Amino acid sequence: MEEQRVLGGRYLLKDKVGTGGMASVYRAQDMTLDRTVAVKIMLPQYAADATFAARFKQEAQAAAGLSSPYIVGVYDWGKDGDTYYIVMEYLRGTDLKSGIRSHGALDPKKVAQIGSQICGALSVAHKHEIIHRDIKPQNIMVLPDGNIKVMDFGIARAKNSHLTQDNNVLGTAHYVSPEQTRGQALGPTTDIYSLGVVMYECATGRVPFDGDDAITVALKQVKEIPVPPSKVNPRVDPDLERIILSCMEKDPANRPQSADDLRQLLNNYLAGRAVDVPEPTRVIAGAALPGEEATRVMSDQTQAMARPTVQPATGARQGVNRPGQGMPSYEEQDGGLSKGKIAGIVIGVIAVIAIAIFAVTSLMGNADGVEVPNVIGMTQDAAAKELDSAGFSVKVQPSYTDSDDDKDKVMEQNPKAGEKKSKGSTITIVVSQGKKPEETVKVPDLVGKTSTEAEALLANAGLTGKATEENSDSVEAGSVIWQGTDPDTEVTKGSVVEYKVSKGSEKVNVPGVLGMSYSEASNELTNAGFTVVDGGKDYSDSYPAGQVMSQSVTGSAAKGSKVTIVVSKGPETKTVNVDSLGLTGMSANQAAQALANAGLKASTTEQSSSSVTAGNVISYSPGGTVEEGTTIKLVVSSGSSSNSGGNSNGGTESE
Repeated sequence: MEEQRVLGGRYLLKDKVGTGGMASVYRAQDMTLDRTVAVKIMLPQYAADATFAARFKQEAQAAAGLSSPYIVGVYDWGKDGDTYYIVMEYLRGTDLKSGIRSHGALDPKKVAQIGSQICGALSVAHKHEIIHRDIKPQNIMVLPDGNIKVMDFGIARAKNSHLTQDNNVLGTAHYVSPEQTRGQALGPTTDIYSLGVVMYECATGRVPFDGDDAITVALKQVKEIPVPPSKVNPRVDPDLERIILSCMEKDPANRPQSADDLRQLLNNYLAGRAVDVPEPTRVIAGAALPGEEATRVMSDQTQAMARPTVQPATGARQGVNRPGQGMPSYEEQDGGLSKGKIAGIVIGVIAVIAIAIFAVTSLMGNADGVEVPNVIGMTQDAAAKELDSAGFSVKVQPSYTDSDDDKDKVMEQNPKAGEKKSKGSTITIVVSQGKKPEETVKVPDLVGKTSTEAEALLANAGLTGKATEENSDSVEAGSVIWQGTDPDTEVTKGSVVEYKVSKGSEKVNVPGVLGMSYSEASNELTNAGFTVVDGGKDYSDSYPAGQVMSQSVTGSAAKGSKVTIVVSKGPETKTVNVDSLGLTGMSANQAAQALANAGLKASTTEQSSSSVTAGNVISYSPGGTVEEGTTIKLVVSSGSSSNSGGNSNGGTESE
């Protein structure tokens, strides 16, 4: 059975725990380090692809070099027979997709916390110039303590080469960026777009774009603006919504430019600090392709109108485009109207209506509008009087600045000066409150907490964490071992608190102790930081008695690991029961052969016998149980012997 296979002479497959579009995953036992691992075995159609194999090797090696509390550790990789495999840490938990299906939309704070942790994983990968390319809930594991780990760094490049009708690729298409769909160059902002889609799904319980096949969904990623999350789930507040939609900007330049930037935004949101994210891009598209929804109008303020270009149909068949026209072809429909014709008519009608509405709105605005005066730099009272005199209502929005120089003065206004608005419209002015008074908070105790718990404690206190990693022989991987500012210290809110997270014990070389005495081997391993386990004694043809004949761990291992050593008892001594061979009565040759087969030697002497045929064995010695290699003396009959004088009545046997 495949479950009992041993890959690479080291990994014993136990049971299958999952199957994906590219691989099957097994729980396995690492027989060298005696630990449970997860082994992902590539499906035959991928393993047989030479291009995939080359990419797999290159990126599996790169993924194995990533170290983060938020990335599933890759221990090893290799090829066994005709298949490739990856060895990873074994996690107990469920993937984020299953969690969303079970529980629906998540709490907004939990969404931000998950997003922040994924950013932590992406930050490490991007600094190693690795783009994941397949960030989706199926690749994010949620652990029992609520923390997450990102999987499948390294194999996404080979997998995402093409969009097909395969269900697994359809799942990927829900999270693919516009530039991936277009086949353009990818960068860190590609993963940020996909993360935005993941957070959207976490916040609303559904993906922003859906369809019957991967191509339809991918085209929506390029052409459509997502419904604001708060329209799907009213619990999503404006700050989180702006962060999510900024990640999902169609133009990569308009998204957060790094995972660290996005993580800072999410941590600010978690801490209740101001979130500096511009309003998302909001446009009116001319029309959608047949079968697609028209791009939505997302703001009643500034709107950019794209004029559609409508070309007459050409060619022998209506609705069938020539190569290079940039539109998909459509089959003719019953009644003489093709989908292409219908699309053209719809586009034309929408264009005429949109232009008419735009023109009428503009004319009415110019006729009835009043020019908004410029009040920037005025005091609040003076600005209010100026706007009131012009016939406008005033809304004051207080805001702190970096100094007290412009206190009580207007810093911004909306709408801007010079715009025409109808009398009675509300003008919002942002008035400086001067420098915000410093607020102090107490530093929480981070030591012993997981890095995720530490970040949450700091965020709740209004502080920012700066984590580094360090090996520790006494603290398990993922827990905080040190913090730069003592607990309960009063610091300014927003301060940075440094802390160190354990990477676990440092791996060191295991000394080779074969051939040493037990005491020599024990001292050598103990001095190197390992725990020695007495494995007893055993026979060995290669090592003399008293020398170490085997050790359980070689190569490198974490300090403190157990190393079992077995001492030789020397070659095993074998014994033979001579009596069981039935030598008496055999011919001398048969007896000698039987002794040789049993590992014994033979010597013969002759003796006359009237009862035993000449040439056959009369007796042997020694009998009973003897050691292998012992010489057995055979007494062989020389036949009967007559007395002198020809006495035929009998005689004596010669001794």
